Amino acid sequence: MSENPEFQLTTPDSVAADAEAVEILRMWWSKGEPVMSIKPAFNDPLQFGQMLAHAAKHMAHGYAVRHGHNEREAYQRILTGLSEVIKADNVQTMAEPTSRPGSVR
Repeated sequence: MSENPEFQLTTPDSVAADAEAVEILRMWWSKGEPVMSIKPAFNDPLQFGQMLAHAAKHMAHGYAVRHGHNEREAYQRILTGLSEVIKADNVQTMAEPTSRPGSVR
C-alpha cells in the first residue's frame, strides 16, 4: 500500500500517551469500495454509533478546513451518504482470510 504523504494519518499524542486507548476501526477506500478492519470493543453498540456521529462532525470540519466547504453543508452531505447506505440495505460483510505469520497487518 502506497499513500501520498499528504494523506497519511498519525496517532495523536494524547492517544499514544494513553495506556488504555483502544483502536476500534481502520478504513480504506480500495478498488472502488470501503474496506475496514474493526474491533467491536464496546459492550454496547450504541457507543459505536456515538463514535460514528463524532467522526462525521470531525470529518465535516476537515472538509471545511482542507477543501473550503461550508462545514454545516458538509455535515449534511455526510449524513445523506449514511442515510443512502442504510436505506439501500445491501451492504454485505465479507471477511478476508486471516493474515499469514510475518505478513504486514
